[in-house]
Amino acid sequence: MRYRTRLTAPAAALLGTAAATTLAPSAYAASGGTSKAASGKDAAAPGAETLGDPVYPSLGNDGYRVAAYHLDLAYDATTKLVDGEATLRIRTTQALTRLSLDALGLDIRSVRVGGRTATFELVDEKLRITPARSLPANTGTTICVAYGADPRRALTHTAWVPTPDGFAVCPQPNSAHTVFPCNDHPVDKADFTFRITVPSSLRGVANGTLVRTESLAGDRTAYSYRSRSPIATELVQITVGDYVVKDRQGPNGLPLRDVVPVARAAALEPALALTPGLVAWLEQRLGAYPFETYGLLPCNSDDPAAFDFTGLETQTLTLYKPNYLLQEEKFIGSHMMHELVHSYFGNSVSPGTWADLWLNEGHADFYGLLYRYERGWTDSLGLTTMEARMKNTYARGDQWRRTSGPVAAPNEVNLFDSQRYLGGVLVLYALREFVGEATFNAIERTFLDRYRNSSATTENYISVASEIAGQDLSGFLRDWLYGTTTPRMPGHPDWTVTPVPTSLVAPKNRTVAGHHDNSATL
Repeated sequence: MRYRTRLTAPAAALLGTAAATTLAPSAYAASGGTSKAASGKDAAAPGAETLGDPVYPSLGNDGYRVAAYHLDLAYDATTKLVDGEATLRIRTTQALTRLSLDALGLDIRSVRVGGRTATFELVDEKLRITPARSLPANTGTTICVAYGADPRRALTHTAWVPTPDGFAVCPQPNSAHTVFPCNDHPVDKADFTFRITVPSSLRGVANGTLVRTESLAGDRTAYSYRSRSPIATELVQITVGDYVVKDRQGPNGLPLRDVVPVARAAALEPALALTPGLVAWLEQRLGAYPFETYGLLPCNSDDPAAFDFTGLETQTLTLYKPNYLLQEEKFIGSHMMHELVHSYFGNSVSPGTWADLWLNEGHADFYGLLYRYERGWTDSLGLTTMEARMKNTYARGDQWRRTSGPVAAPNEVNLFDSQRYLGGVLVLYALREFVGEATFNAIERTFLDRYRNSSATTENYISVASEIAGQDLSGFLRDWLYGTTTPRMPGHPDWTVTPVPTSLVAPKNRTVAGHHDNSATL
């Protein structure tokens, strides 16, 4: 039996006030274009079914911005199905006769806009909604979508990770809308609250802080969570299973919580105990941890097919396969740092478009490698210093630019290639060599402070770097980020790039983008 759940009072209050969330511009506008919403047209029209992302051009929807989501999900352990209700508080940016959400693989049952029944249709990966009345520009309203989902349904892409006792989700980069209907682009961050109803033998977990636990009829329990900071849809985490939550204190009183399979809690403790030291090290370099809590979620599955990566940042929780965390510290500490860095680069400051992924992955690998070498651990190539690793990477520069494109110009197929990871590290290393360590550190902190709880593009980073360095770095950085050949490395005139055969082209057998373990911190 599937149980219908309802919006709780605290969530309703959040949706009503929108928690003073600043509405983000479209991805296209953020990168210098003009969105349809800014065109000045007063006549009502259907909202655009895209935000113009250069990597995922069909992703996201224009004509409104989401201020807050409330997700009310109920899991049936017998059928292994999910009943869901997603309530979105939006503000229109133009007058709308119709609007759309991203949605795939969801069984939509009903849609209400402003409390009134709305008509809807599913077309490709869009849920088109026609409200009973046109929506004026610059007005707030709610959209409530009731739906069902099967975490085991075969789809062209999915965020669901089925486990023997429930599920977790891995939405990055473009699959949050297989879990809930949404404006699925990191530029449109929003406040989130969650209510997860499960059999009392299981636990429901989500981003943020547990604010309420309810014992319900039928031996069920509902867990409610609230995030203090806005979340990009690709960073949402919802987990159901036989878990125990282990609390500990981090630096400066930061509450840490790990969500651990009950049967493996003791075995995983050595890895979990590393987190306070990792946070302390990173706070010395990037400032105070940006969220209310942090922790690890060793998903209750070691199935190689469960997901195609080692660790995945979701806001306030990092998803792992348990077996990876059973290794010695020297084999996991660097990658644990990589994922922690995403709390700053990727979560607190999200990419303005998916072409800006190097900002996430380059920074995560940069600090993950620094941590590794400071600890005296050799990397996967047997190297022990950042300089040695960067010299090795530099030699591959032109090859990667040929096969994976420039660092900041990916496409859907090569998005998660090493060029976004180590290639991004090489750009940051070149910048640090050029401006000096003190100036580089100031650039990093200024960028994080300026765009906290928002999204930022590569051009935003270039602008901050130029401002803090007191010189125009646009030509220098654009050569590194967009050039088809690798520039000279500052301070290392002896470094050379290995010539690339003219016959070398991008691999032809890659047809679909996916996560790859290309991080140098592994």
